[in-house]
Amino acid sequence: MLIDPSISAIVTGGASGLGLASVKALRALGARVAILDLNPEAGTAAAAETGAVFCQADVLSEDSLDSGFARARAANGPARILIACAGGGNAITTIRKDKATGEIIRFPTDAFARVVALNAVGTFATITRFAADAATLDPIDGERGAIVTTASVAGQDGQQGQAAYAAGKAAIIGMTLPIARDLSRFGIRINTILPGIFDTPLMAKAPPELRQSLAATVPFPPRFGDPAEYASAALELIRNGYFNAEAIRLDGAIRFAAR
Repeated sequence: MLIDPSISAIVTGGASGLGLASVKALRALGARVAILDLNPEAGTAAAAETGAVFCQADVLSEDSLDSGFARARAANGPARILIACAGGGNAITTIRKDKATGEIIRFPTDAFARVVALNAVGTFATITRFAADAATLDPIDGERGAIVTTASVAGQDGQQGQAAYAAGKAAIIGMTLPIARDLSRFGIRINTILPGIFDTPLMAKAPPELRQSLAATVPFPPRFGDPAEYASAALELIRNGYFNAEAIRLDGAIRFAAR
């Protein structure tokens, strides 16, 4: 798919990190972009910086997501590109022993469910809304739309304390092929990126010694990924019309150890 000023795009989680890098890359090619993000301060700032439109939305709220898509559609027209970066995680082991009392403490089920929902259900809800709009458009070069979703290498080799995050990201990987098959008759493609350790705002808060040790675990190049590298991969998956149903690691050959 050609990316130019005639094309409208939506980026969820577009106010920071991988999403913001994607917004910048799309805007550099002239695309009309709507940022869907929960954070109004960061979203407004990102829109001002990039010339995108900010539409506040919570991917876990049906009404909020519907409203966000409606505002994006009103501002930029129906989107042909979706880059879904909204997500998050926690760090809780399945069970643990309280050091003071010896009590066995379980991972709260509601905390597990929320992280899985944020990643898997939120991504799917975003896809269905995008696809319903894109399916009504006239094809361009034989296709109506292209989707890039964001999983994680943790979806394949999650570490201790990542059960919920790994489950949510593995679900994104697992649904890529069936969604591609569902959307094929509408001329809409979907691919998924599995990022490794990237230099996001969250990682920037880590102590320098931790950042250095984490970067050293990446075989080559021995550094964090640059969000612009994620955006570059996302754009290639959009532009290359023969990419479909792929789940691609972008990780410098890292394979997570158990902890």
